[in-house]
Amino acid sequence: MIDIHTHILPNIDDGSRSIEETFNLIKEAKEVGFEAIVSTSHYMEGYYETNTPEREVWVNAIYENLQAKNIDVNLYLGNEIYMSENMIKLLEEGKASTINDTSYVLFEMPLNAEPLNLYDVIYEMQQYKIVPILAHPERYSFVQKEPELIYDLIEKGVLMQANYGSIIGQYGEKAQIIVKKFFENNMIHFLGSDVHRQNTIYPKIPQILSELNELIGEDKLKELTTINPKLVLGNKRIDIEEPHKIELTFKEKMMMAKGDSFSDIIKGFLKK
Repeated sequence: MIDIHTHILPNIDDGSRSIEETFNLIKEAKEVGFEAIVSTSHYMEGYYETNTPEREVWVNAIYENLQAKNIDVNLYLGNEIYMSENMIKLLEEGKASTINDTSYVLFEMPLNAEPLNLYDVIYEMQQYKIVPILAHPERYSFVQKEPELIYDLIEKGVLMQANYGSIIGQYGEKAQIIVKKFFENNMIHFLGSDVHRQNTIYPKIPQILSELNELIGEDKLKELTTINPKLVLGNKRIDIEEPHKIELTFKEKMMMAKGDSFSDIIKGFLKK
């Protein structure tokens, strides 16, 4: 398996806090079956701005240390880039990174508000032959209420990476419900741990794999955990299955609206 979304580099973002924790995370990943890890530290202008050369030094040094200790895990460089109008500029200037210097870019949106310029940013990336991968679509509150947005983005060429922890409710019941809908409707193309701390998600991977195997089957699980990530690392084209539009039941719509005012709920239903 290949973990395509991690925060393992020490003191770069809100992930690993020390080199010791970094090695512990890698050992945890190895123990549950990961053969390769993509380091996707946050790149967020004004907050997390460690550039590509600095992060590359870290990845190479850690990999050399792993080899010296006969720990057989491959490491690759990437970023989880916070969406902005400057994404192409950040990539061109060597501040932010594609995944393993390929055409694939992992990006994230604000968790609670759909960006007004979302489609413009995606269009610009594609004009530069970038293949956008959206991190954890199930976690965005506006996606939970209107999951058809993800169908629309896939139709426009955006690939989707779900977090392992979502299937067991790590990010709440809403994310858990929606991610299952995504899996059932061919709307997820990769799985990633999004690991930040040791002894959190990696020890739960065997349980999660078991649940996912029941939900989507062994072949599909291998595609999301190994085959598709390997195609990304090799800068190869990924042929995806046709997604299906999600239909939420009345109960599910009410669950997604939990916490909203009554007027917001009514507006949401009228919008449909």
